[in-house]
Amino acid sequence: MVLHQDLITAAHDMANGLVDANLGGHVVKKRIAFKGRGKRSGARTIVATNFESRWIFLIGFEKSERANISQAELKALQELAKNLLGFNATQIAMAVRECQLIDLKRLEE
Repeated sequence: MVLHQDLITAAHDMANGLVDANLGGHVVKKRIAFKGRGKRSGARTIVATNFESRWIFLIGFEKSERANISQAELKALQELAKNLLGFNATQIAMAVRECQLIDLKRLEE
């Protein structure tokens, strides 16, 4: 199971340029290691990003569950990324307040 600290670490890695695949449309794939199993047998996450200050984890799955996402899923995720990355600070705060988004920075505190 991926913990919020694993996601925070992954976000820091991505901010430093360590993404596994740029899928286009501000969507990237990042592998996350499970404790004691390593990245190869860990989770895959699909993340919306502006490559600067926003890293929004959209979905995650174990490699054993599925190999990848379909083209139709990618298109839908790219549209979702476009919408979420267009949110202003007020919209993000409202989405967090309504539990539509989780702010990992708050969990770190």
